[in-house]
Amino acid sequence: MRKWISFPRIEGNTSRQAHADLPPDTFEREMGKEGFFGPSTHFYHRHPPTGWSAFEGPLRPHAFDSTKMIHKGKSPWDQKPILRNDNSLVALWTCHKPMDHLVRNADGDLLLFIHSGRGSLFCDFGHLPIRDGDYIILPRGTMWRLSPWEEDSLALLMVEASGGHFQLPEKGILGANAIFDQATLDVPSIDQAFLAQQGEVESRVVVKARQQLSTITFPFNPLDATGWTGDNLVARINWRAIRPVMSHRYHLPPSAHTTFVGPGFVVATFTPRPLESDPGVLKVPFFHNNDDYDELIFYHRGNFFSRDNIHPGMLTLHPAGFTHGPHPKAFEAGRKRVRRETDEVAVMIDSRTPWDILPDAHAVELPEYVNSWKAR
Repeated sequence: MRKWISFPRIEGNTSRQAHADLPPDTFEREMGKEGFFGPSTHFYHRHPPTGWSAFEGPLRPHAFDSTKMIHKGKSPWDQKPILRNDNSLVALWTCHKPMDHLVRNADGDLLLFIHSGRGSLFCDFGHLPIRDGDYIILPRGTMWRLSPWEEDSLALLMVEASGGHFQLPEKGILGANAIFDQATLDVPSIDQAFLAQQGEVESRVVVKARQQLSTITFPFNPLDATGWTGDNLVARINWRAIRPVMSHRYHLPPSAHTTFVGPGFVVATFTPRPLESDPGVLKVPFFHNNDDYDELIFYHRGNFFSRDNIHPGMLTLHPAGFTHGPHPKAFEAGRKRVRRETDEVAVMIDSRTPWDILPDAHAVELPEYVNSWKAR
């Protein structure tokens, strides 16, 4: 059994409780292991840990503006891949009109997050109406297609669990109904819309396997199920159904907001919530260097309290080992309790294996992001 070299000690002027009642004129920084689950130490600095005057080298943080990407593809496999490692692929795609073919992923489960638009998902399991803010889990091997409604487009964040699958997180002492009840997970229906699209019409299925594409043609629509039973299935949940864990006297770490767990990474959802009300507690994310995980955030909607000059559709990547925290204006606003609640919605993906940044991401990168922590 693994045992940490762990023996807590106290030296100098500190707080008795992490993230609360900091010594005057200090800035707390957490240095932890295992993404907030392992041993940690809290330092109390005289200067902000992000107060650098210059930053050079590959550890610098990244920001990408996906609204500047041009999506012309008719298939999810025309996606814009932005990050990749052995466990995951993160990509963006916009579905401008109803797909004229089916797709199937043989490389792993897919998680779709609908950034904007409304439409329908047709898959092996039936028909499922979808809208902005929906997460959709597509188990490995599922055949599916999307159909936007009317003149709408569906903008998607796509996460592939390469060679693996998605699970729900352990909720421990919170109980099975915390954050969201599994009864809120919706599944497709074999309804009239699904039955109406069946027929003897030649259909193509474009299958991705080992990152290569194959096309299988049928003289009929293979989405012709009349029923199914089982627990390996497509599921949907919208961020609006997620009820975040909160504490008015303690700022909880990002891991408390975990929504799904993949092979070597987790997906968390930040949703609107009241800010902490205790006068001595931090009301913004604490400074920390997460030395075991790359941290990616996709900004979906709202006013992003801890970041300057961020708008919906942007992404930020903080590599493992990079010390980060709130921007100066957000930190001061948190201290003065300018706001009483957040109104942001964002998707965070933390990966134990570092990602490679792909060319489509570099093409829309904002190189000045590293300077955004400088006081203005």
